[in-house]
Amino acid sequence: MTTPQTLTDGLTDPEAAERFVEDLAQRDPRRAEKLSRAGALRSDVLTLVSYSPHLAATLLQHPDHITWLERKRVSTVVRGKAELLESLARFSMTNSQVEPHVLLARFRRRELLRIFLRDIRRLATIAEITEELSNLADAVLEHALRLARQDLENRYGTPLEVDDKGRSKPADICIVSLGKLGSRELNYASDIDLLFIYSGEGNTSDTGTRGSVTNREYFIKLAEAVTALVGKQTGEGAAYRVDLRLRPHGRVGPLAMSLADTTRYYTGEAAAWERQVLIRSRASAGAGRLYRAFALAVEASVFSSDIPVAVALKGVRESKQKIDTSQINAKGINVKLDRGGIREIEFIAQALQLAYGGRDPWLRTPHTLIILVRLADRRLLTEAELTELSDAYAFLRRVEHLLQMEHGLQTHTVPRAPERLALLARRNGFAEATHFDAELHRHLNNVHRVYERIFAGELGDPSAAGETEKGIEPVLPPTVADDDEPGSTGTATSINTLAAQYPRLAEMLAARPAAGERIEQIKAESLSGGYKPRLTEAVNDADNLKNELSELRRSWSEILLGIVALDAASEINSIESKRLQAELAEAAIAAALDITANEMRRRRPEWSGELALAVMALGKLGGGSMDYDSDLDLVVVHGDVADEFPDDMTPAQFYSRAVEIFVNTLSAMTRDGSLYRVDLRLRPYGSQGANVIGRAAFAEYISTSAAIWELLAFVKLRGVAGPPELAAAVETEIRNLIHQRAAEIDPAELAAETRRIRLSLEQRRIDRRSSRSIDIKYGEGGMLDIYFAVRYLQLRDNLPDTAENRSTADTLERLGHAGSLTADQLHALTAGYNFLAELDHNLRLTVGRTTRLPNANPAALTTIARRMDLPSSDTLLQTLTQHRLNIREAFDRIVNK
Repeated sequence: MTTPQTLTDGLTDPEAAERFVEDLAQRDPRRAEKLSRAGALRSDVLTLVSYSPHLAATLLQHPDHITWLERKRVSTVVRGKAELLESLARFSMTNSQVEPHVLLARFRRRELLRIFLRDIRRLATIAEITEELSNLADAVLEHALRLARQDLENRYGTPLEVDDKGRSKPADICIVSLGKLGSRELNYASDIDLLFIYSGEGNTSDTGTRGSVTNREYFIKLAEAVTALVGKQTGEGAAYRVDLRLRPHGRVGPLAMSLADTTRYYTGEAAAWERQVLIRSRASAGAGRLYRAFALAVEASVFSSDIPVAVALKGVRESKQKIDTSQINAKGINVKLDRGGIREIEFIAQALQLAYGGRDPWLRTPHTLIILVRLADRRLLTEAELTELSDAYAFLRRVEHLLQMEHGLQTHTVPRAPERLALLARRNGFAEATHFDAELHRHLNNVHRVYERIFAGELGDPSAAGETEKGIEPVLPPTVADDDEPGSTGTATSINTLAAQYPRLAEMLAARPAAGERIEQIKAESLSGGYKPRLTEAVNDADNLKNELSELRRSWSEILLGIVALDAASEINSIESKRLQAELAEAAIAAALDITANEMRRRRPEWSGELALAVMALGKLGGGSMDYDSDLDLVVVHGDVADEFPDDMTPAQFYSRAVEIFVNTLSAMTRDGSLYRVDLRLRPYGSQGANVIGRAAFAEYISTSAAIWELLAFVKLRGVAGPPELAAAVETEIRNLIHQRAAEIDPAELAAETRRIRLSLEQRRIDRRSSRSIDIKYGEGGMLDIYFAVRYLQLRDNLPDTAENRSTADTLERLGHAGSLTADQLHALTAGYNFLAELDHNLRLTVGRTTRLPNANPAALTTIARRMDLPSSDTLLQTLTQHRLNIREAFDRIVNK
């Protein structure tokens, strides 16, 4: 079968695409024929195989992956660990005859198709790609841990330990990741460096088939089993190569150690380089609480304020020199280990972290790009150096990824052979190999120059390491104790005291050391509103996509800082805070649409029209309020096609590409951070649907295909950006159709389905083993009880949202007036909602994004209780319990239990 010339035009390796098409036609003629007629999918598949013979082999070995890719190729968001775990569970059920270690390897290779496609299409930043690769590894490890644990418990019973009160309880384990996985920067072909830490000593329960063993023996067997499941080679390779050599005592150490023993090792006999490794560490699977306890215990040993700057730099440089002498490679430039490579960027970051992190906790973040920004904020790097290092990191990591995905091998070496070098250059977007080579050396030279500058003072004057070529001294933030120093101002005392209570505020101030001095101005500007013109002006001052994203993030961050500071100081209440955050979100969405239009015009100069895209919000923003760390649940709708589009693109393709840029604008992680997590999964047809839908198609879907759970979700649909006439028309039309559909459904069926959906979410999200943990959203009597009850009644009794007020509190009041709720139900749900909404807001402000009460953090509970005008955390818990009981009773009665 011959591939038409037009299908391979523009591909980096047309011959590879031709071979793939011919091989597929021989192996699966029907699928090959179908692929030849699927324009966009065909383009993506041929692009993939022209970049990666490794993935071409995957598709030929499993042609059904092409059908899967057709559904997943339009995804524009980073999939988290939980979502990937669900996919892995479904994959496991449909491949139940496959051995577990083969299944894990096969699942990983399938997911790489989707991730690498986004990578080579440049639909995600390097930080997003490495984050998703890390999430994939986390999901595989979690699944392997569950399988291995179930098998061992069948054999030996449950491992038990004794708590401080002498009570027996199940022992637990945490898989701690180090290195690139530890900092969420995993490569396509990275080893994964792991530690296994279990909670305590004891014995198993002797309920298995082989009797009781010690916890030590049990957890060592568990570590062996997980390593085998993840790392065993198959005909399709292993899921990952697992490296356990960084564990305490290295190769001779036990595969798993107790929390107490692991902590003693790292706070005692561990070498300096071993503690340096812990800079990039986190919990990848198992009990995250064990890692948090471990990290807290060893933090002072990793980031010591007693180590002189020169000593910290010398230790890191010696580690680098050992790598240099052991990694001599004459076959080509090693983008990881050669002079100016990725390792030098990582060691610059880690050296300065070790040198200054003991006095500045804000410098203790593991991610390379994030720490580079923070080092520049502290003047430990200049802005020029930050740009050079960030750009070099992105360039070198992309080169590394292309090298590794060619054949699925762990390689970092740029080939010298002219043909292979020319192919690599084309894959990197360079027409000539000489241009690619020049750019590569420019980045390597920039990195090494900074590296030499940082370590210049290592054996001489320690202060030299913190100077720039312009003589700027490092700026470290004041501590809270500085408030008592003579000359400190009342404003400084106030803001620093608040920062000590609210980690969110502390981190935002740490990012902007000068902001504390003008915090009153920032607060006043945030309180005055008018965010849309501020963000629009910031974007208009930029001249390219990179600068537009940067300016948008900086302006957005300052506005949010003002809201957080007002909130922490109790100068606004939670309702006002959420209203301001909703206004900020709408302004950011509008600015993102402007950026999208600008970028589409830059990419397609022949197009000069306007974007007919209406952004429709669901969830919190749909209800007219936002809160800290809330996702943006969006549906994007395009209007009637009237503009001229590029000749080589259909309107659907044009709008789809525009939405990819739009989502990337809001959610992409750049050196200036990200704005929101954008969730398009509630769109028509879910993950199988396009990322944008036409107005008529949206209406047709709601009229004929939407399930009851979708009707419940779309009750809160609200137009928040785009052409006002289009957004308003879509909102009105869809709302009317939703209530028409609901009127045709038997109320008993509507109630039963509402209850089923709500309880299924509760079952899926609640960990029954953590019975002490209270989940105020998903748990029994949580906020979802209220949301589902309210939306069910709106549908049953035809009570649409009004334009004036869409809040849950207002809707409850309207339902009471309409007779949809009894007086007791109205009181239970209103009082419960007000309490839970206030609690949720203060959790987000005080602790962060969580739906669970921080039982292990009494200081946070006390702060939250005080903010809610409650005398103690015990009163908080008692009041919460009573509201949850009342809410669940009302919910049960409403949905006819």
